[in-house]
Amino acid sequence: MEKAEKKLHRLKSNQLLRDLCSETSFSLSHFVQPIFINEGINDNEEIIGLKNNFVMSLDNSFKQIDDDLNNGVKNFLLFISPKKKSVSSFNLDFHQRAISSIKDRFMNDINLWTDVCLCSLTDHGHCCLFNEDQSIDIDRTLKEISKIALSYAQAGSDIIAPSDMMDGRTLSIRKILDKEEFSMKPIVSYSTKFSSNFYGPFREAASSAPSFGDRKQYQLDYRSESEAIRASLRCAEEGADMLMVKPGMTSIDLIMKIREKTNLMVGSYQVSGEYAGMCLSEEKGLLDLNEALKETWHVMRRAGAQYIISYGARLAKEIGF
Repeated sequence: MEKAEKKLHRLKSNQLLRDLCSETSFSLSHFVQPIFINEGINDNEEIIGLKNNFVMSLDNSFKQIDDDLNNGVKNFLLFISPKKKSVSSFNLDFHQRAISSIKDRFMNDINLWTDVCLCSLTDHGHCCLFNEDQSIDIDRTLKEISKIALSYAQAGSDIIAPSDMMDGRTLSIRKILDKEEFSMKPIVSYSTKFSSNFYGPFREAASSAPSFGDRKQYQLDYRSESEAIRASLRCAEEGADMLMVKPGMTSIDLIMKIREKTNLMVGSYQVSGEYAGMCLSEEKGLLDLNEALKETWHVMRRAGAQYIISYGARLAKEIGF
C-alpha cells in the first residue's frame, strides 16, 4: 500500500482540499457540484428531472460556474461529452480545451474534479473496450483509461476521478501520473459503485447509456456488502487518495465500514435518480426539496461521509449551509 503520509500530503496540497477534508465541521466546503459540458450543443439543454441542472456548451459553463461560486460552491465534478464517439483511439482535444479553459478562467478559486471513464466516448456506451467475443479487453481498457487520466492532468484538472470500475484502474492511473511527474495529483476513486437503477437522468445528461446489455459485469451487485468493501479496499491499496460510495442514499451503511477498514476519506454521491425523485416529489407537492436535501445530506454526514456530491450542491447556501 502506498504510504499514508504521501496521500495526506497530496490532500493538503491546496486550501480547498484542506477545507473539504476537515472533519469537525459541515459547510459549503464539503459539497461537490456536477457539471455537464457537451461539445455538440450551443446552449443549455434541460436535464429531465434534475432541477437547476443543464447540459451546457463550454461557453455557457463559465457563467454557471461563476454563479455557483457566488453561491459558495468551490468543488466541481466535470463530465464532458464529445461531438463524435468511436470504438477506440479517442480524440480528447475538446476535453483538454474544456478543462484548460475552465482552469485558466477560475484558477485556484475552484477545485476541478474530472470524471475519467470511457462510457461517454465509446459508440456503444460501455465503460470499457471489448474483444471480438464481447468479453472485456482489460489490458487495452486500462491503457486507454490511464491515457485519458494523464491528458486531464496535463490540461489542468485538480483531481482525477475514475468511475469505470475496471479492476486495476486506480493502480494503472497512479503509475502513469507518477511517471509523468503528476505524483501530487490526487485520485478520488468511485471505489464502491453499484449497478443501480438510479442513474437514469445522468446517462441521458452524459450521453452514456449502453447501446446493448448492461453494466452488471463490472459494476457491483447492490446485494453484496463484502464485494462493495473489497472494491474500496482494492482502490485504497492501489493508490486512491479518497474513496466514494454510489448511489449515496442507498449506501450509507457502508461509509463508516469503508473508512474504518481503509483509513481514507469516503464521500457519498447523491446520484441523479435520488435527486430527481425529490425534485419530482416537490413538483407534486409531496415534499419540500430544500428540506429533503438538508435531511439527506445530514444523514450522509452522520453516516461518515467526508464530502457529498449532489446535483443540489448549488442550493446548499440557500438551504443554510
